[in-house]
Amino acid sequence: MQSEGKVRHIGLSEVSVDEVVAARAVAPIVSVQNLYNLSNRRASALLEYSAAEGIAFIPWFPLATGALAGQGSPLATLAEAHGSTPSQLALAWLLHKSPVMLPIPGTSSVAHLEENVAAAGIRLSPEELEALDALS
Repeated sequence: MQSEGKVRHIGLSEVSVDEVVAARAVAPIVSVQNLYNLSNRRASALLEYSAAEGIAFIPWFPLATGALAGQGSPLATLAEAHGSTPSQLALAWLLHKSPVMLPIPGTSSVAHLEENVAAAGIRLSPEELEALDALS
C-alpha cells in the first residue's frame, strides 16, 4: 500500500523489539505505540530501541499513576513541590525519558488540555528523575 501511495507512514501498536525488527525488514516503521507510564514500564526495552533507531514512541495510557499518586505519596509530594498535579508530573517524567517520546493524553475539556500542555514546562532535576524512576 505504501508503494501505491495509499499509506504514507507505518506505525505499530503493542509490539516487542523483535516484532519491530521483523516489520522493518518489510517496510520502514516510523512509530510504535505501547502501554507505558510510571506504573507500567514493561515496554522499556522497546523505548530504548526506538530512541536508538529514531522511531517515535507513543505511550498509551500515559497518565496511569494509580496508587503512586495517592495523598502523601512520593509522586504527590514532588508534584506539590513543583506546583503541579501528579498527572502533570507523570507527563513531565515521560517527556524527560526520551526525545522520541510522544505522549498523547486524552482530555475532555480545554482546561484539562491546558493542564496537560503545561506539563511540558516542568523541569525535573536528575535527582527527581531518579526518584520517579524508582517508583513502580
